[in-house]
Amino acid sequence: MKFLAMTSLALGTLVLSSCTAETSSPDTEPETAQAPAPEVRTLAATTTIMGSIANQIGQCAGTTEVEVLMPLGVDPHDYQPSSAQLATIAESGLVVANGLQLEESLVEPLEELESEGGIVFRMAEVGTPLPFGGHDDEHGDEHGDEHGDELGEEEHDELDEEEHDEHGEEEHDEHAHGAFDPHFWLDMNRVAEATDALGTVLGDQYGEEFVDCASEVADTIRSAETEMIEILSAIPDQKRVLVTDHDALGYFAERYDFDIAGVVIPGGSTLAEASSQDLAALVQEIENRGLEVMFGNFHVPSDLLDAVAEESGGLNVVPLYIGSIGEPGSEQETYQDMMLFNARQIAAALGN
Repeated sequence: MKFLAMTSLALGTLVLSSCTAETSSPDTEPETAQAPAPEVRTLAATTTIMGSIANQIGQCAGTTEVEVLMPLGVDPHDYQPSSAQLATIAESGLVVANGLQLEESLVEPLEELESEGGIVFRMAEVGTPLPFGGHDDEHGDEHGDEHGDELGEEEHDELDEEEHDEHGEEEHDEHAHGAFDPHFWLDMNRVAEATDALGTVLGDQYGEEFVDCASEVADTIRSAETEMIEILSAIPDQKRVLVTDHDALGYFAERYDFDIAGVVIPGGSTLAEASSQDLAALVQEIENRGLEVMFGNFHVPSDLLDAVAEESGGLNVVPLYIGSIGEPGSEQETYQDMMLFNARQIAAALGN
């Protein structure tokens, strides 16, 4: 009886083992559901500066790649897209742009994308943009006072009309980019606010984590601005005067309390042309103020700027990063780094 009982137990164990093995057999085991890979989204950005900001948000979110249309060092005013880059715009669901017609060659492709249901977020249009040439208002008032007593209102209107007829076409070409200054990125506070707004748009499209990531990036921009203001504080009030190659530093001057004495190329585009009268007036203004430094564009050197500097007594021309960040690994590889580098350049030139 004892032997039979043990035999029955052994057989039962064998049957149970057989059932267990059969159940765990690869042929009969139910398939385990694989977790879906996170979707990787590709955003397009127009300039390297917009690309730097979008890329920082994308890296934080972890599932976003950013394709920047303009190569490093390219002047946004002079950029012409390739057919491949136009295809990237057409295929993108969302493009991060500067706006205010800085990207003159991309205005129509971006509008076409929007007409087909895509999204174009123009960062420069967050908040109230500045008009071009705000620093020339004082000159304009002086001009009006100088001739106001000599001309009656009717004569003044006739003169304005004649000047408009003579220069209207030229002015239209020079100001085709629009009435507002697109160089908003030189005011870091505006960029921080626009970054928060971009996060809201990305969050609506892709998830709440983009809102949080944009907020983090905006905080780093504000922190960098605090550092930049500290760097610029070394410049005494009487020396906070800028002369530049083109009208790009209006936002910078307003935000950080500088005066723009003049620009070599009027209008805000590097593609415009200056008259000999404008250049002579600028040289005279430089001499009147006793200025010793002019500021150029690292990626778009200007022979005309150098000529004005030479004509003004051999002024030092200090290059700044205006329309593009620097190479990876450089001191200017992100937007924040670029702005801090510029602040150090300006403080070193004017702080003595």
